[in-house]
Amino acid sequence: MKRNNMTITVKVLFSEGCDNTPPTIDLIKQISSELGIEVDLKLIRIESQDQASQWKFVGSPTVLVNGLDIEPSARSAAAFGFR
Repeated sequence: MKRNNMTITVKVLFSEGCDNTPPTIDLIKQISSELGIEVDLKLIRIESQDQASQWKFVGSPTVLVNGLDIEPSARSAAAFGFR
């Protein structure tokens, strides 16, 4: 059951081989289903340091909800990494 007409955009930024990415995606789907919220889920693989800086990628996975990092301390991070 859908609660409202709002769609939330969720972007999952990840690096190749991250073991935490699949369970994170599953959890997002489970929560959105339980809450009846429509989610536009986008998966973005980070492949370079430039891309990490562009997306403010602090670790894999990074979850952005409507453009806002769910990790409050990451919102003010100044160093971004890719390995």
